[in-house]
Amino acid sequence: MILLFGGTTEGRAAARVLDESGTPFFYSTKSSLQEIVCNHGVRLAGAMTAADIVTFCEEKAIRLIVDAAHPFAEGLHAAVAEAADRLALPVVRYERRYPPREEGIVWCEDYDAAVRKMLSDGVERLLMLTGVNTIPKLADFWRERTTFCRILKRDESLALADRSSFPREHIVFYEPHADEALMQSLRPDAVITKESGESGFFGDKIAAARRLGIRVYAVVRPVLPESFIPVSGPVGLRRAVERLLPAFFHLRSGFTTGTTATAAVVAAMRALLQKEMSETVPVELPSGEVVTLPVASVRAEGDAFLATVLKDAGDDPDVTNGMEICALVRLTTEHREVRFLKGEGVGVVTLPGLGLEVGEPAINAVPRRMMETEVRRLYPRGGVDITIIIPAGREAAAQTFNPRLGIWDGISIIGTSGVVKPFSSEAFIGAIRKQVGIATALGARHIVLNSGAKSEHYVKGAYPDLIPQAFVQYGNFIGESLSCVASFPPVDLVTIGIMLGKAVKLAEGNLDTHSKKVVMNRDFLHELARRSHCSAAIHPIIEDLNLARELWTHPTAEDAELLLRAVARHAWAACRPLVPSSRFELLLIDEAGAIRFRVGDESSR
Repeated sequence: MILLFGGTTEGRAAARVLDESGTPFFYSTKSSLQEIVCNHGVRLAGAMTAADIVTFCEEKAIRLIVDAAHPFAEGLHAAVAEAADRLALPVVRYERRYPPREEGIVWCEDYDAAVRKMLSDGVERLLMLTGVNTIPKLADFWRERTTFCRILKRDESLALADRSSFPREHIVFYEPHADEALMQSLRPDAVITKESGESGFFGDKIAAARRLGIRVYAVVRPVLPESFIPVSGPVGLRRAVERLLPAFFHLRSGFTTGTTATAAVVAAMRALLQKEMSETVPVELPSGEVVTLPVASVRAEGDAFLATVLKDAGDDPDVTNGMEICALVRLTTEHREVRFLKGEGVGVVTLPGLGLEVGEPAINAVPRRMMETEVRRLYPRGGVDITIIIPAGREAAAQTFNPRLGIWDGISIIGTSGVVKPFSSEAFIGAIRKQVGIATALGARHIVLNSGAKSEHYVKGAYPDLIPQAFVQYGNFIGESLSCVASFPPVDLVTIGIMLGKAVKLAEGNLDTHSKKVVMNRDFLHELARRSHCSAAIHPIIEDLNLARELWTHPTAEDAELLLRAVARHAWAACRPLVPSSRFELLLIDEAGAIRFRVGDESSR
């Protein structure tokens, strides 16, 4: 079990990550005011001491603590550290993002130091943006000088201010996005805030004060206990939980080929510029979160450096999992850009519609941006040549959609989020979208969707004149594939070829036919047989079915005709609304490859 301390934006984000596991956990906040939906989290409210945490963890068999509380909740951090030390439990700290500390701000190590500095600087009129809990900490200032304190409009906040005898007439209530208007109305000499990070809108407060020429004092965030394991986002949290408590998530996450290649580029750039042979490197994901990847090797190659990172796809069935992804990086005076060159095992683009120029190495837009960002972070100006090399890429490409996409001689460097979620449909559906894009770019007016190579082979016989790119495999993702087709300019005709096993599931309205999500429903078949006026003899056959394809041979020819035509019509009806702007037909194919039933807009009536 996991005990999560939240009450913050980070707490909500951490709860969402843990909820994805489907495993129960506990979510603790100081008060019950924060609204949060936890499908698997049990809410706790009330402050907890170190002794309380120890007792709770022992009673509930807690094996991991996640601290996502406010960075200035020093008492809680200390209590968590003490309890974790006594119980020998790991603590993952879900940290918020902080902008670099800028010049022109008066940085103070704590509130006492801030009071001393503001008094010595002659501040006469102050606006406190540090929250109601800091009123006692700044009492030596506001009792001497005019001070306004912005607080949340809550009864408990007003009660806290009253207990400190803070003057009610100097209390102002928080309103979203109103920092500058508040400062304009109060005209303070200075504002004091705390280093609360991006989610605490620290930058907005600083920007508003600077526009009005108001001096800013900022209390730096407290140092966290050294025993805490820091992560900076949802990916880092999940990876940490997977490592520290493997049973919590049923499947392990991983990184895309694009993220892996970017890590190799960073390692090579560090070696090239800093002569640093890194064992791990940071990579910024498209979301802005920074993750760390291990580096397998770095070595000099003439005037360049070659770095290798092993692809870790987690538990996703990815043909590139475990492969060496290499980056050869060289500085050049021939140009001033970041240029991508084709390396061994990386495919070359031969067809339009992928968003890349024909002849370019198959490195998609998001991975290119990731690599360019990291290169410019280390080397702001000047030419850089990047060659991505995947030694086993040419052989692996035969197991991917690349040949169908017009990508030859290797795999492609892909990934939109930078992260692989186990058994995620994202990569498969992304490939479908690319295939449809290529087909339409080549002028195809008829798209044929098939479940796989077997059904595609059969359907190609019915449409021998179509270009190869017009045939798109949907796997189990029938609904997603049709939606992909509908997202492009309408084609004249969309055809779906389907075998009986998937057709029976589809006929019941299941647009994702994966066996992990849906199985053949005998009750549905019984009902469909009754409505189709099949004989009574078919019901024992349905009851004894092992596989749906037995319906081709076990019933009488008449019963099979009635039932399977109904299956085809229902399957067509389940799909029809998804492609409203094109004609649509469904082909039900038997085990010998014959198209036994063809249902279209006219024949469905």
